[in-house]
Amino acid sequence: MIPDQPDGPPPPPRRRGFDWRVALVPGLTSAASIIVVFGVLGWLVATNANWPRVQAQFFNIDHMIAAAPRVARGFFINLQVWLIAAAAIGAWALLLAVVRSLRGPWFAPFRLMVVLYIDIFRGLPVLLLVILFGFGIPALRIPGLPNSGLFWGGVAMVLSYSAYVCEIYRSGIDAVHEGQWAAANALGLSEWQIMVHAILPQAIRNVLPSLMNIVVALQKDVALLSVIGVRDAVREAQIYTATTFNYSSLVVAALLFLLATIPMARLADWIARRDRARRLQVAG
Repeated sequence: MIPDQPDGPPPPPRRRGFDWRVALVPGLTSAASIIVVFGVLGWLVATNANWPRVQAQFFNIDHMIAAAPRVARGFFINLQVWLIAAAAIGAWALLLAVVRSLRGPWFAPFRLMVVLYIDIFRGLPVLLLVILFGFGIPALRIPGLPNSGLFWGGVAMVLSYSAYVCEIYRSGIDAVHEGQWAAANALGLSEWQIMVHAILPQAIRNVLPSLMNIVVALQKDVALLSVIGVRDAVREAQIYTATTFNYSSLVVAALLFLLATIPMARLADWIARRDRARRLQVAG
């Protein structure tokens, strides 16, 4: 005989009590392992016979304080170039990606030009481009064009990074479902309207974490402009080192770059986690 089933929904599951081992043990274990590992590394460095000499050459507090103002002024130039270049790269690379993704036969020559652009500038090292543009174009003295090495070095970075960012955009465009193209086409939109209003908003959202990592990498590579004489943070640190024969100024420049890069890296991680949670929620 089958017993009668109880009416109504099943009772909610009983809530488990607080388990301090589950809440505290993983965190305490992580903290203990960090303390042990970094403690051992610190002990190995501090007990090394050559550590006093290295400390005097690279971590001299007096030299770091003396070099800080001029290195900070140079770092302000790094930040300016970084922000301007990031905006230019985002816009130029997006235009390249849109042109390469257009499907009409009339756009075939433009797609070919974009492919050649990407192959050339992805194949050349950024440092080589900075040297060629920073020294070569000002030497031509073309009327109407700037002769500043800073300007042309920034242009070289924009051209190089745009080739990589263009491919990131294109991967986001290709990731949009084909049904989006078909639905927008059924509404009578032109190919350009489909791209701008239906495809790009979804594509940019898909590749935003990757774009943030490019922004972080760009912030560091701006220091390459020092090789063409731009007095950024690295160049100012090198000038101080050449006059004092002490390398502590380079450590100051490194700390300034870390102060700018680490928050951007954590922001990129947060965006990536948020994007992953959004995808899981949509999939669920």
